[in-house]
Amino acid sequence: MTSLPTSAIIVVTGANGLVGSRVVSALGDRGATVRAVVRRVGTAPQHPGVEEHVGDFADPAFAATVVAGADALVTTVHPLGSGRDDQRRVGLDGTVAIAEAAVDAGVPLLVHVSTAGVYDRSPEVGDVDESAALVPDDSSAYGVVKRDVDAALARMEGTTRVLLRPPAILGPGDTSVWNTVRPAQMRDDEGERHANPDQTFAWVHVDDLASIAADLATGAIATAADPEAGPVEGGCTPVNVAGGPATQRDYLGAVTEALGVEPTWDEGPAWGGQIVAERARRWGWAPRVHLATALKELKAGLRG
Repeated sequence: MTSLPTSAIIVVTGANGLVGSRVVSALGDRGATVRAVVRRVGTAPQHPGVEEHVGDFADPAFAATVVAGADALVTTVHPLGSGRDDQRRVGLDGTVAIAEAAVDAGVPLLVHVSTAGVYDRSPEVGDVDESAALVPDDSSAYGVVKRDVDAALARMEGTTRVLLRPPAILGPGDTSVWNTVRPAQMRDDEGERHANPDQTFAWVHVDDLASIAADLATGAIATAADPEAGPVEGGCTPVNVAGGPATQRDYLGAVTEALGVEPTWDEGPAWGGQIVAERARRWGWAPRVHLATALKELKAGLRG
């Protein structure tokens, strides 16, 4: 088993985003030096030990410069609201470009924020662990492109790769899909307030996701020969990161209550399984933010 030095140098792409900014903060709390990759000057989080690096991580020359001498790379960028072509250009091609630069530079560890959206969660599918079937080609662009990013990283060699697979990410932020974007859609469009109340709402809080990313990047979760004990050294290990059980009645109900509008509960087939995150727990991770806390935070933000 290997671990990284406590004064590790960690590169984080999308360092000013919802997930990236929390990862930067969590790394700072662990004493790491963070190379925060952003596209605009002055947008990196302001924390001790954070170095702002402005540029396009898909550019091979910039990527090679920013990863040189680093102990780990954490990739968090995906243009969720864009079309399939943009998602492939940024999420797939860009991630692969900086990952290849990291391999060439001898960076020993890559932590990629993937998604549980890569899994097939059709109504007939039950619980989903890391061995579950992935989405077919005719699924949403997001799930398919993220699936293809994971596959591209799995084909790489020369570094340990970890694929973090969170479901819906709760937590405040201007770019937060589930705390900001989806509630705005529900506020403005009655059609967005429909759901089967019993459909599973799989979720994790952004701070808990950032915590496991930072623990991996700094070596607090060490590599192992068995994926159930830790990331396989030199291999590519997916790991689900999810909070406790919830349904659309919990999530959509909380949003509509805070907005002062009525939900519409529909009947029909819906996925009722869970994202199984026992592997992450065996690695020593456990969610600290409970559903009630996350929904209270969500409602307070919407009412504010």
